[in-house]
Amino acid sequence: MVSLGAIVRARAARLLAMAAAFAVAACAAPAPSVLRLDAEPGRTMRTWPHAPEVPRFRQEGVLIGELNYDAPGATGKSGWRTALEWITGLGFGEAREELLRPSAGAAEGCGRIVVADPGRGGVFSFRPEGGLDVYEYAFGARRFASPTGVACGAGRSLFIVDSALGAVVELDGEGRTVRRIGVGEFGRPTGIALDRERGELYVADTGTHEIRVFDLSGRALRRFGRRGEAEGEFNYPTHLWFRGGDLYVADTMNGRVQVFGRGASRPRLVLGSRGLYVGQLVRPKGVATDSAGNIYVIESYYDHLLVFDREGRFLLPIGGLGRGEGQFYLPSGLWIDERDRVYVADMFNGRVVVFQFLGGEADGEP
Repeated sequence: MVSLGAIVRARAARLLAMAAAFAVAACAAPAPSVLRLDAEPGRTMRTWPHAPEVPRFRQEGVLIGELNYDAPGATGKSGWRTALEWITGLGFGEAREELLRPSAGAAEGCGRIVVADPGRGGVFSFRPEGGLDVYEYAFGARRFASPTGVACGAGRSLFIVDSALGAVVELDGEGRTVRRIGVGEFGRPTGIALDRERGELYVADTGTHEIRVFDLSGRALRRFGRRGEAEGEFNYPTHLWFRGGDLYVADTMNGRVQVFGRGASRPRLVLGSRGLYVGQLVRPKGVATDSAGNIYVIESYYDHLLVFDREGRFLLPIGGLGRGEGQFYLPSGLWIDERDRVYVADMFNGRVVVFQFLGGEADGEP
């Protein structure tokens, strides 16, 4: 028979163990929370074009969510949580935040990588250090319903277009609502781009087949385009990109990209020919440019990233249906940062695939 003294001594020992465990947990340094791109272990850094051609692009990795912040070998749990699980023998099994259906994003001028995810109903902010933020609330208690585009403003602010809410929402650097833009004025807004020099926001109104322009206070300035196939007309425009004084419009259902000089309503360049051969366009979506002036287009119909020169001549394809290196499943958005990293919203694979442009002439075979 166990004596009362033995029971008391056993409980005292257990309490001392708990106190010691919590003390160690409190003093333990947290696992480093630094963004890394190797969230899918075992992947190789494939390059394009293949040997013997000089490589011009290298796959750097993928963005998935919280997994991009786990240090190798780390559990991602705080010290106190690990201690409590050891003492109680219980796990807490918190679900990780992961991308579901990423649609578009931004990195240039952001100080972070921002991804709009209409499937998740939120906007993911991947900080270089410090972890992942997910913004779910558009204004008040109203959640984002279908965020489809994002642009980065001054002071880490974000301009997020939500096609279901029919508005652009500006958030400050902490994710708090600053203002709503265009409420009640859109048919169905989808893409967005920012002219930082002039402080003008361009919004693709897919529902009315036109481009709307606002200043940063939300005042409507002008609009251009209408439904049609002539130059300067659109048929369900979606994604936008602005760089170097030019606005790039993915004129999706016309199977082309139109490029407009600042303030112009007639394009200076129309890129793409309709067809099913690689290099032709069927359902172009994301569009962006690098520091060399190369133009990148997502062809969602046959799951490719296509590279053109600044004059619109086709150079190189990357892609094909799948989940392997350089493969996509219904890709959507596309954006490029100051370091010429190319980000592809691989929508139905639930990830963002990241490539590095290595410079030089981007010509060659896939």
